[in-house]
Amino acid sequence: MLYDLKAPILGFENVSQVRFEKIDTIFSKISTLDNSLSMILVNPYMLREYSFSVPKYIELLLELDKDSQVEVYCVIVLQKDLQDSMVNFLAPLIFNPKNHSAAQVALSMMDYPDFGFRDTLKSFIKQEVGA
Repeated sequence: MLYDLKAPILGFENVSQVRFEKIDTIFSKISTLDNSLSMILVNPYMLREYSFSVPKYIELLLELDKDSQVEVYCVIVLQKDLQDSMVNFLAPLIFNPKNHSAAQVALSMMDYPDFGFRDTLKSFIKQEVGA
């Protein structure tokens, strides 16, 4: 599904549209139409307790209201060992499937001190007792 970026992805300000594909219930992928950019995303709610306030300007850009069913994902920096891949919880991507718009939000570490930008996936995997 194609999404128009209403607020740019940090570092990729020239990208205005992305293709969004779900891989499974945890992971998704975005890519540009010419495949010059591809990013793996993770559903942060599958990893940890996660909530933040959506800035008013993002609500307006994405045409969100109290009934909007948004999807939120965080970018993963892939490593050779998937468990060592890092998640950026401070810059979530918000997708509005109703109007196919999306935006990235830059959260402040001061407001969200429990969110990191390089937390590894393995830090959220529950280890089995005695394993």
